Amino acid sequence: MDATPDAQSQWDFSCDLVVDFGSEENASIVYATLMVDKELQPDKVKRLTTVSNGKLSVHFEATEARFLRASFSAFVDVLTLATKTIEEFGQGMEL
Repeated sequence: MDATPDAQSQWDFSCDLVVDFGSEENASIVYATLMVDKELQPDKVKRLTTVSNGKLSVHFEATEARFLRASFSAFVDVLTLATKTIEEFGQGMEL
């Protein structure tokens, strides 16, 4: 991937999160739940989310540390809610 130095330097802050759900199904359910919410400031924060081998992987990039922290924190809040919902109601649940 080629990027000009100016475009690349805009995204100075980044972090990665990987959550192992133990099954592709649970990881995909959480992925689908989280993808509904888009970044509120896409010009300041980018988020790339993927599912592979039962793991949800998220890569965040931001122009400032405070935007990265806010985005990561909000994402983890919704991730926690989705995970707890699967833990509570997921086993044997029929759709």
